[in-house]
Amino acid sequence: MYDRARIKYSTIYEPEMETCCDMKGFLAYLTLKLISKKPMSGEDIRTEIEKRRGTRPSPGTIYPCLKHLVDTGLIEEEARGKMQEARGKEKKYILTPQGKKSLETATRQFIRIFGDML
Repeated sequence: MYDRARIKYSTIYEPEMETCCDMKGFLAYLTLKLISKKPMSGEDIRTEIEKRRGTRPSPGTIYPCLKHLVDTGLIEEEARGKMQEARGKEKKYILTPQGKKSLETATRQFIRIFGDML
């Protein structure tokens, strides 16, 4: 995580970052970014990360992250019809309005910190 004391007085500090997604290892940020493109399940996220990184994260990595994002109100389960529930389809997640705002804040912060490295 970032050093609040160091960032507090810098020009890149945004108060919303304290309540934004958990940026540890950028997994929460990446998860929010992927879900912002389309509703995704944990398995969908694992597959997409594997395509980008070459290794597949374990369920023990992805599902605690999804639980944290649900618990903090940044994502929610997509509404599903009764037929889907009966077939046992995977849960798909979507961003909440708070999640969209947090993703925008985190993206601005990411660009400010790492933009010159791209």
